[in-house]
Amino acid sequence: MRKMYVAALCLCGLILGDSAHVFAAGANDAGDGKEKIKVVTSIMPLSFFVKKVGGEHVDVKVMVPPGANPHTYDPGPAEMKTLGDAQVFVEAGSGIEFELDWMKKFRDLNSEMVICNASKGFVPLPMTSHDSGHDHGHSHGDSQSDSHGDAHGHGGHADPHFWLSPKYGALAAANVEKVLASVDPSNAAEYGKNRKALVSALETLSAEISRTLAGMKQRAFMVFHPAWGYFADEFNLRQIAIEKDGKDITPKTMREVIRDANTLGIRVVFVSPAFSSLQAETIAREIGGVTAVADPLSADYIENLRSVANAFAESMR
Repeated sequence: MRKMYVAALCLCGLILGDSAHVFAAGANDAGDGKEKIKVVTSIMPLSFFVKKVGGEHVDVKVMVPPGANPHTYDPGPAEMKTLGDAQVFVEAGSGIEFELDWMKKFRDLNSEMVICNASKGFVPLPMTSHDSGHDHGHSHGDSQSDSHGDAHGHGGHADPHFWLSPKYGALAAANVEKVLASVDPSNAAEYGKNRKALVSALETLSAEISRTLAGMKQRAFMVFHPAWGYFADEFNLRQIAIEKDGKDITPKTMREVIRDANTLGIRVVFVSPAFSSLQAETIAREIGGVTAVADPLSADYIENLRSVANAFAESMR
């Protein structure tokens, strides 16, 4: 059934996208007589980098909508139509299941679309359940990611959520700049200027978060889905993650998590809006605590990381 569904979507995309690569006159005017570059990103946070670097020269759409889970999401006909019109596709390239499942189909639908791997050059950290964070350092993986190798998917135990570290946000901005400049060289200088301004803002954010987290004697936080390993690595924190690979946790794991939370005095379990919070709520009740939201997929990148850092700090006091 799934194969039939995929085939139908691809056929629909081909039919709807038969005018791909040809923009309607004036439909995406950038204000200077030139049409905007049609860019599609796989997830919401990547749209932030494209908009900041591309400015008025880009028209950005996102494949995985707000609230959807990129580990399980399947695009519909509207998303496939959007893809057929795209000039540039920005992928995380770090092993998100959505991309592992769909990128080949996307390339087949729009072979002229330029692919930007936003994570090119990052150092992958292992995706581990129950206990992960700064102690892993950069001992796992090489300096170049394989954008679609199994070793970088959840099944290969590498964490795909690289963008949640401000330093890797700067890397994503640089990768986006390179692709936009190659597609639109006449505005390359502007893309470079925008990227430098964004990197400066990210450096300021990183320094602010470091100050927020300074002096915390207890530097562990608990999350249901292990999305915050790169954030923990950058800011010398310890992420205690409950689940792995999107699977329900076992009674044994739940007992271990509750024991560790009580040992460390943790009373907050952070959850992602894209995942069920039922098991997290059960653990929170057992430790006499509460659940709180830490969204790894927010489009408001800087404000979201600032807010999450404050929430982590409050939970560790």
